[in-house]
Order: sequence, then structure tokens, then C-alpha cells
Amino acid sequence: MKTYTVLHRLLHWIFALGMLVLFTTGFLRIVWMSKTVISEAMNKNPQIQNLNLDKQSLRTIVHSVQDPMFEWHVYAAYVITIAFIIRIAYMIVKGIKFPNPFSKLTSTKEKLQGLTYLGFYVLVAVQIMTGSILKFEIGSESLSNLAETTHKLAVYWMPIFVILHFAGVAISENTNRKGITSKMIGGES
Repeated sequence: MKTYTVLHRLLHWIFALGMLVLFTTGFLRIVWMSKTVISEAMNKNPQIQNLNLDKQSLRTIVHSVQDPMFEWHVYAAYVITIAFIIRIAYMIVKGIKFPNPFSKLTSTKEKLQGLTYLGFYVLVAVQIMTGSILKFEIGSESLSNLAETTHKLAVYWMPIFVILHFAGVAISENTNRKGITSKMIGGES
């Protein structure tokens, strides 16, 4: 059975933790702590309404609420970017491959596994690129708007990937790769 090196396992768990932080902070900023939600909550408060704040003052307050939490998103993005680069280099150097989803010789299960890996790496690369465009204000306003829309799609694809990942682990544990979970956690069993 396949064993996982310390670096392989470390990168896996860095991705897991980093993606959890990215998803949580992104979800909060888009849904529960969005500009609209915070502004509406402030406008419903009679004491705040009596202050007659202009839009710029409201925007400043909203950002003061969002920014400390969102810094975690940015830090996690840097960690994921570095881990992604190391992971790709590690795969190239070690010759680690995932099943080719386009080969006629690959089983249906392996095709699904290969497509999931391929999709994950492509989507992470897209998230890194779109996040960089937004963070460093690269390109035109239309590019920034496209990047923002694309970047926010992670709120949908990430949970789907996590479900597929756990389903794949469950299938592996109950078929031909028993012990894969303990090997990914502790190495050799």
C-alpha cells in the first residue's frame, strides 16, 4: 500500500486548514458580514440613525468590522499559495501522478478520482490568480469585477470538493485502500 511522506502529509493538512479558513472568512464576508448586511443592521438601529452618518462614514464602519476578520483570509491565501507551489513542485520532483481521467485504460472510479484532483488543482490555481488580481488591483475594473465574481464561486465549489473528498476516502477505506486515513494522519501504520 502507498505510504505518505511527512512533507506530503504536512502539505495535505496545510491545505485542509488553509481552505477551512479561506472558506469560513470568505463565506462570512459574502453572507453574514457583507457590506449590505452590516449597513442594514446599522440603519435599523435608532441610535445610529440619529447620528445621520453619510455613506462614506457607514463604509468606514463596515470596513472596520470586516477588516480584522478578513486579514485571516489574506494570510491563509498566502499560506495556500506557497503550499500550492510546493505541492506542484513536489509532485513534479517525486513523479506523483493521479489517475488520468481521459485514458480509456482508466477505470470509472479512477476517472472520477482523476477528475476530482484535476478540478481541485485548476480551481485552486484560479482562486490564487483571481485573489491576486483583487488583492494587488491588477488590470482594469472589468477584469477586477470578473475576478471578484469568479473568486466568490469558491463558496460553492469548495463544499462540493470536500463532500467528494470525504466520499472518496470512505469508498477507499471500504474497498481496496483500507487504512488510507490513518496513513494520511500518522504515516506508516
